[in-house]
Amino acid sequence: MNLVLSLFPGVGLLDRAFEEHGFCIVRGPDYLWGGDICKFHPPAGRFDGVIGGPPCQCFSSLSHMVRHNGHQPKFGNLIPEFERCVREARPPWFLMEEVPQAPVPTVIGYSVHSFVINNRQFGEAQNRLRRWSFGWRGQRRILMIDTVALESPEFDYAACGGEGRSPASSADPKKRKRKSLPLCRVVRSKEVFESLKRKQGLPEDFDLAPFTVRAKCQAVGNGVPMAMGRAMAKAVKEMIDASS
Repeated sequence: MNLVLSLFPGVGLLDRAFEEHGFCIVRGPDYLWGGDICKFHPPAGRFDGVIGGPPCQCFSSLSHMVRHNGHQPKFGNLIPEFERCVREARPPWFLMEEVPQAPVPTVIGYSVHSFVINNRQFGEAQNRLRRWSFGWRGQRRILMIDTVALESPEFDYAACGGEGRSPASSADPKKRKRKSLPLCRVVRSKEVFESLKRKQGLPEDFDLAPFTVRAKCQAVGNGVPMAMGRAMAKAVKEMIDASS
């Protein structure tokens, strides 16, 4: 059994992809559920791998717009916390997902293969670039990713965690305090959520019942597309099997 620790799991889209390929996922703390990665210390030698995507707001190209408007990204650079957890857990391998502009993780004792890949390379319509960094303890290993020969003739823009946000949420702070949205905005948010599910490759019956519609949009929009996650999980499993 491949026991894998998932850091910054969010609602677990990358976890789902790895579970489909036979990995047993143990989810670490996440801000979404009131967790604090800075207080988390994984046990050494218990996990076969570590996966995760630290919040990417501070590296995203949109962060310049946020700062221009007098704000700061919600999260700072949490890649050092990912690196720390890998050092403490000492797994044979790790896989980190980030935006293309993010730095490559550095952990003593691990060689890293880092690359940028587009979700469209897996036959999907959504145009979404992500940086993946695969660390292997010892000699550098290169993941072999299966991609399609031809991209989809359809094109869709990258999913975004802010797609379900109402116009009032970025305007007057007094308006942001309202506890309910007008019906037309609620309906629109539900439509956005269904669109995001399709875009991210999730089944029609996927839902996050305890969440508000806006929170569902944010959580799903921030996740890893299922097609991309499955390709990464498959490549990691093949690497492990070849190294056994």
